[in-house]
Amino acid sequence: MEHYLEFTGIGKSFPGVTALKDISFRAEGGRVLALLGENGAGKSTLLKILSADYFADEGEVILNGQTLHFSSPHDSIKAGISVVYQERQMIPEMSVMENIYAGTLPTNKLGFIDKARLKKDARDLIDKFGLPIDPTKPVGRLSVAYQQMVEIMKAYRRGASVIAFDEPTASLAEAEISILFKLIEELKREGKIILYVSHRLSEIFQICDDIVVFKDGQLVKTLVTSESNETELIRAMVGRDIGDTYANLSRNTQYGDKLLDVKNLVTKQVKDVSFTLREGEIIGFAGLIGAGRTEVVRAIFGADKIISGEISLQGQLVEFKAPHEAVSAGLALCPEDRKEQGLVLYRTIRDNVSIPVLSKIRRLIFLDRKAESALSHDAVGKYQIKTPSIDKIVVELSGGNQQKVILGRWTSDKMDTKILILDEPTKGIDVGTKAEIYQTVCDFAKQGIGVIFISSELTEVIGVSDRVYVMRGGKITGCVEREDATEEGILSLAMSDTVTTEGGESA
Repeated sequence: MEHYLEFTGIGKSFPGVTALKDISFRAEGGRVLALLGENGAGKSTLLKILSADYFADEGEVILNGQTLHFSSPHDSIKAGISVVYQERQMIPEMSVMENIYAGTLPTNKLGFIDKARLKKDARDLIDKFGLPIDPTKPVGRLSVAYQQMVEIMKAYRRGASVIAFDEPTASLAEAEISILFKLIEELKREGKIILYVSHRLSEIFQICDDIVVFKDGQLVKTLVTSESNETELIRAMVGRDIGDTYANLSRNTQYGDKLLDVKNLVTKQVKDVSFTLREGEIIGFAGLIGAGRTEVVRAIFGADKIISGEISLQGQLVEFKAPHEAVSAGLALCPEDRKEQGLVLYRTIRDNVSIPVLSKIRRLIFLDRKAESALSHDAVGKYQIKTPSIDKIVVELSGGNQQKVILGRWTSDKMDTKILILDEPTKGIDVGTKAEIYQTVCDFAKQGIGVIFISSELTEVIGVSDRVYVMRGGKITGCVEREDATEEGILSLAMSDTVTTEGGESA
């Protein structure tokens, strides 16, 4: 019997964003199909439609001739579909074996969980994978890599006919990647339909038979892996030039003294990173998912522990033990995860904007409400935050407007900011406002503020930054001046295992 999965005319939109448009392709059993594209190209959205986390606005998903109709993720699992996401979906307090067999825990004659059988079955599966994991240990106590392997074992245990992997190796070491690839080869021999999302081109050519390339929510190319090469894939993924938005920016051209000097920084996720930032300069950090960009700035900001290395601020060695120490020294961070790390969701816009400067807007022991209101109104006006009032609860705002609240907080006239760190600052923000934010960033640079700009959008990081550092696997693989930066070049460095110096020489 022919075994296949087919997507026909799939479309999906979110407010103000077309995530997928007319996606049609077919995946065959016994072959691995790679879904390739830049961050935000639509790959993960398609997998969420397959798993019924999202529902398509248009089109059909067909499995072996039958159109699939799901009302919940449970329906997708029952149909034999299993998606292993990079964001792990497990209960940290439960044991490894309970997570692997969640939903199908074995029971005895009395209806109680048969723990002896559960432990044996989990042990057999763990041994099959060759992993040193205790099946009774809570998943939350495992390393990120082993948590990912538990997710993969859970998918394998379900015996699904369709298995999709979304960046499965992002947190795995080489030994674990080898185990995963052996498993995928076994799944191929069993005739499974396998979808594989990865930014690592070496992996694509190692284990994938076919490739579909996504760009801005559309399928732009279908390829047989053996008939393609890295240059062709990168060109298909990029496919556009930087627009006039960036050419029209009014930039700072005069840099001051060295403001930040990071030497040989090492944390759990960062490996020997060194870079510099001058007054009035905008440096960009580019890289794919899991490259370590966010971890670098978290360490500088005092949010993650530094194992070794040196950080100098205006020529003085510093080591911030906590973020409030960094803020006091003139550092400001707009974090990637705004909901978890950037905002007090159940407080007002007024409260969120004024948090870092409360000590500056007091009259004796009382808060100067007039000054606080002025700060908040200024932020709402500057970033065009859509709200009926500065007393609107932040959790009730859209994601884009929540991001604007964070920008308003760190860029008020009460902040003595020396270094502004922006981690995915335009995520969820409309195109018109993006251009305004780009110019605002350039205006800060003109004031002598040093800016660290992290973005997954290559056009954005190239267009805004004066220099771009490229990372992969916790290391800097290259540094490119804006006039020399291209999307193809940045992508090549982001997928390269070669580490280069700022001068471009191989290290």
